[in-house]
Amino acid sequence: MRGAKTMKWSALAAAVAVAATACGGGSGSGGSSASGKPEGYVSINVNEPQKPLVPASTNESQGAYAIESLFTGPVKYDPSGKLKNANAESVTTKDSKTWTIKLKKGWKFHNGEEVTADSYVNAWNWNANIANNQQNSFWFEDIKGYDDVHPEKGKAKTDKMSGLKVVDDHTFTVELTHPVSYFKQKLGYYTWAPLPKAFFKDPKRFGQSPVGNGPYTFQKWTHKKLIQVKAWKGYKGDNKAKNKGIQFKAYSGYEASYQDVLSGNLDMSPQVAPKDLPKRKADFGNRAIDKPYAATQSITPAFYSKSFKDVDPKVLQGLSMAIDRKTITKTVLQGTRVPATGFMPDLVQGYQKLDTDIFTYNPKKAKKLIKDGGGVPGNKLWIQFNADGGHKEWVTAVCESIRKATGIECVGDSKPDFQTDLDDRDADKVKSFYRGGWVADYPLNVNFLKELYGTKAQTNYGKFSDKEIDGMFEKGDNAGSLKDTVKDYQAAERRIVEKMPAIPLWDYAANVVHTDGVDNVKVNYRGDVVMTDVTVK
Repeated sequence: MRGAKTMKWSALAAAVAVAATACGGGSGSGGSSASGKPEGYVSINVNEPQKPLVPASTNESQGAYAIESLFTGPVKYDPSGKLKNANAESVTTKDSKTWTIKLKKGWKFHNGEEVTADSYVNAWNWNANIANNQQNSFWFEDIKGYDDVHPEKGKAKTDKMSGLKVVDDHTFTVELTHPVSYFKQKLGYYTWAPLPKAFFKDPKRFGQSPVGNGPYTFQKWTHKKLIQVKAWKGYKGDNKAKNKGIQFKAYSGYEASYQDVLSGNLDMSPQVAPKDLPKRKADFGNRAIDKPYAATQSITPAFYSKSFKDVDPKVLQGLSMAIDRKTITKTVLQGTRVPATGFMPDLVQGYQKLDTDIFTYNPKKAKKLIKDGGGVPGNKLWIQFNADGGHKEWVTAVCESIRKATGIECVGDSKPDFQTDLDDRDADKVKSFYRGGWVADYPLNVNFLKELYGTKAQTNYGKFSDKEIDGMFEKGDNAGSLKDTVKDYQAAERRIVEKMPAIPLWDYAANVVHTDGVDNVKVNYRGDVVMTDVTVK
């Protein structure tokens, strides 16, 4: 049985978790002039975005904070994950193939320009165009004419998708190549936001000084230090800012931001590093907030690497069973994570309990599966992670678990920051695994499967490709109803267990700490602090 090994390993994990000594300290508003924060503003640790501040260029959590403060799309999700109209008066369809979007009148961009149907149609055409190289271009692939602006090879045949038609200033239609029952759900992702005319004149300049239609206006971006936005009085949405502005401040890691919240130099840290988890309640009391959200942590194979090129899935199943999730989440992560039982958290529509034991720690079976699958070349693995995200402790623990269970050498491959980590993924430089955390763009099982494991998915950094899985996704996309789509994707997830495009570890919880100078700090279904609701005492 695993008992003896678990106890020995637990002691090591616990030692890692409590390595830091307790820190005393008070709390403060963080609003002193020395901090450089204007009166009435709130500050939070959000690190340097990987890309310019353009909705279709951003698909990582750091940039998302800034984008969502500046832009508002047709629909949105409220903090609980409920879909609501935002800039749209209505989004309707009779057949899930042709959709009509009617916009609310009176909405404007921060420069005074009216938000019209053209603002959306022009933006979506530009986003999809292969010449513009947008990370989120694939989000538009269901629209008729996408292949003309984004062919698999060569240049675009045109700069307009035939499926987009402007009816009048505040109405446009979207014709898809096939019925997509969840198209409205997808529209809640920020990449569908409108863009003003100024964007198209100079996209590069716009990305450094964006003009949106959201609850905040852009003020400044001091790279790798600070992004500052100001509450916009002209905003027409129902989520008007209750503060005067936000400073998104970059830190070397969550350990540093934790200390600045303690000292009152920062209002909030959206996560707590593993070494500080044991003392967060003592330091902050009820200002330490723990809340589960729709996100799953995994380690994802680079299928182009020497470690996993042409790998037998049995090897990955064995490695999964070599990870003692229960002990790691209990000790290193102080009970703030839930061991994964599938490829998505239970907060997502379509979550199912999978009939498999591959998420259960079993060293004996792990060794057998790895051996039967042909083993790991060189008997060594690497897990790439960003050092500024509080991941070192759990990566060390996962590697120790794999090493003890299988004898395979496993080491962390640290990158200085998230941007460098993502750049290496983009450049296919991952040695074995990379840290593959995924937060719901929209709370549906489709988002945790197709956007990660579809052959053409932009965020499929590991280059997993399987024709059968792609076909199952396509069947789900063509289903006649949302209910049938969910069922088809559940079937795809059951098949994915046998393919192992990733090794899920655990589902996330947000661990937010804040000073006593701010109030009404809430966490939404994506694990983000609802910045518009934060108030200054």
